[in-house]
Amino acid sequence: MMYQVFHRCADSCARTGRVTTSHGTVDTPVFMPVGTAGSVKAVGPDDLEGIGAEIILANTYHLFLRPGHEAVRELGGLHRFMAWPKAILTDSGGFQVYSLATLRTISEDGVVFRSHLDGSEHVLDPERAMEIQEALGSDIVMAFDECPPYPAEREYVGRAVHRTTRWARRCRDKGVGGGQALFGIVQGGMFRDLRLKSAEALVELDFDGYALGGLSVGEDRETRERVIAETVPVLPDDRPVYLMGVGTPEDIVEAVRLGVDMFDCVMPTRNARNGTLFTAEGRITIKNAQYARDERPVEDGCGCFTCSRFSRAYLRHLFLAKEILAYRLNTIHNLYYYAQLMDDIRTAIRNDALEAFRDGFYEMRESKPVNS
Repeated sequence: MMYQVFHRCADSCARTGRVTTSHGTVDTPVFMPVGTAGSVKAVGPDDLEGIGAEIILANTYHLFLRPGHEAVRELGGLHRFMAWPKAILTDSGGFQVYSLATLRTISEDGVVFRSHLDGSEHVLDPERAMEIQEALGSDIVMAFDECPPYPAEREYVGRAVHRTTRWARRCRDKGVGGGQALFGIVQGGMFRDLRLKSAEALVELDFDGYALGGLSVGEDRETRERVIAETVPVLPDDRPVYLMGVGTPEDIVEAVRLGVDMFDCVMPTRNARNGTLFTAEGRITIKNAQYARDERPVEDGCGCFTCSRFSRAYLRHLFLAKEILAYRLNTIHNLYYYAQLMDDIRTAIRNDALEAFRDGFYEMRESKPVNS
């Protein structure tokens, strides 16, 4: 993997760049649609290419349990398995293990957990996480980490930071496959000194990129932005910075200003399946009665497949009738909205006009920045 910075914005810490992988290039800042089980829910690879996606995220934990990483390897790797020709990032499974609080035991060696599918017992450790992701053949591999809950006592978070560092070293020593890049994950909860300690230790291990983990786990937005602002400057300027599991359009605009390059979140796809659609003016709940005779597209001027052909009235009908097409059309629109948001952000950065873009972004919607 190669990362190049093209332009640094004059009025913020934002920058444009490009990640080059063996499956194509990714222009940053970028949003990665989430394909948990090797599929971005409700849409196909052709839909993703149509909205301009250059990279998607897949879930190590879920693919390990079903169909199994060895099966994926035997079938030619994840790209071939899911017919996706472009870049893939796989998480390490650490966050999913974190979410199984009542079904797992953490030790220095790794994690013993019970499958949420059938209760079977499994072991996941740094070496195993690397082996699984090598078998999947993803372009970007995440180190195995311990994600502490929020809120958590400082002593607990401190132990998680130390363990994450030791596990990161084991991941680096184990190594990844040819053509794969390895990212370290910064932990530390909401404690500034622990975050900095984690970041500094990972920088010494010299990863290909760095992620901010343990955020979007219940903390308020102001706290999250403080943590990002304090941590990013410690990370190498010549490596991509990835904010895991965040977020809303507002979260993305603010984090880009603070120097973040990569994002993922289930929000656009999950909201689509729940009937919530994103527009420049905010969110639309398509089931509302006001759209029953509305002939307009979801958003005037939107170039997505959904908006080019279908009305709000039709989308409302599909959703209320529980037609499968509703989930596909809603998802296409939401992912296109996110892709266009990132494109607009990159243009604003290149023009040294991100602050002006941000002002216009908030003028059109009800939400306001934390520091307004």
